[in-house]
Amino acid sequence: MNCLNKKKNTDFCGCTYAACSRKGICCECVRYHLSSDELPGCFFPPEAEKTYDRSKKYYFSLSRGK
Repeated sequence: MNCLNKKKNTDFCGCTYAACSRKGICCECVRYHLSSDELPGCFFPPEAEKTYDRSKKYYFSLSRGK
């Protein structure tokens, strides 16, 4: 996919999954994760993102400090 903002998006993308084909293409990333009932890595703090647990349950547990 040709994304005009891919370079700019990649510069601040917090995803650490090196093999991700959607890195920097935010609309594709969001669509992919929502279709799997997940959230993109950029929604998570850096340490939580590194777990690769993209579940909504995990996300909400972080916001409650659990």
